Amino acid sequence: MTRIEGLSLYQFAGCGWCAMVHRTLGQLAVEIDQRDIFDDGEHMRALVEATGRQTVPCLRIEEEGGERWMHESSVIIAYLNERFGAPA
Repeated sequence: MTRIEGLSLYQFAGCGWCAMVHRTLGQLAVEIDQRDIFDDGEHMRALVEATGRQTVPCLRIEEEGGERWMHESSVIIAYLNERFGAPA
């Protein structure tokens, strides 16, 4: 597994949409921070403060000059495949 800094997945155990993102991370052999919004209230507060939503999965991407938040499992999976997948 390759550990990637600057990416954090906001999620919770038992979330089917989150499981799809976890499966993609495993297939890509990529490890990122996992932030369970129900295990740690700070994670929930950060998610709501930044996005105005409590929905997961949500990927926080730290970039030069700031951060962006990406909701929706299909969008997150497409991003991960584009960034870490094998070149076509």
